Amino acid sequence: MDSTSSEAKKDIRTVFESVIADGLRRESVEGATDAEIDTALAAQGVADAPSAVREVLRLVGRSPGLWLAGSGFGVRAMTSAMKAHALATLDALPGHGIRDPASALVLVEHQAYAYHLIDGADLGKPDPPVWLVTEGETAVADAAWPSTAQWFRWAAPDMSRFRERLEVLRETGERRLPAWAEDMRL
Repeated sequence: MDSTSSEAKKDIRTVFESVIADGLRRESVEGATDAEIDTALAAQGVADAPSAVREVLRLVGRSPGLWLAGSGFGVRAMTSAMKAHALATLDALPGHGIRDPASALVLVEHQAYAYHLIDGADLGKPDPPVWLVTEGETAVADAAWPSTAQWFRWAAPDMSRFRERLEVLRETGERRLPAWAEDMRL
């Protein structure tokens, strides 16, 4: 493993640990095994993942909890169908700038109109950019995050916002906590 790969993994772990320190219960997420990651990659026709992506999945890939809540994310979501939907969206965006869409690794599908993916041409980089691909009136394909670590930081649950939501619920007299509150250290 080269120093760039080690640095990418360290950056991912730093983001993860900062969210844990801010109140996410470590037990509320579960990482995927390398075998599970390899199965998800194979489903998308990808031989290997960049070290930063693999580290993300090792930390939150089996059960992501509040990480990207409401979106398809993790090894169970990373299917051939997810990739097919993302590629169909890209087909409608001529001149999108992704150099190797057929080999792309699709990480997230949000309500079948937005996708986060790694360009297949960048899979050999330890911490590659993550693209945002959307369809509809605001259709776009953009390298929205310059690195996987920056994408992971963006995707991290904002624990202060969750605490604020709980405070509002308490102020309004709500006695039952929402299910997501179980993922927090209160």
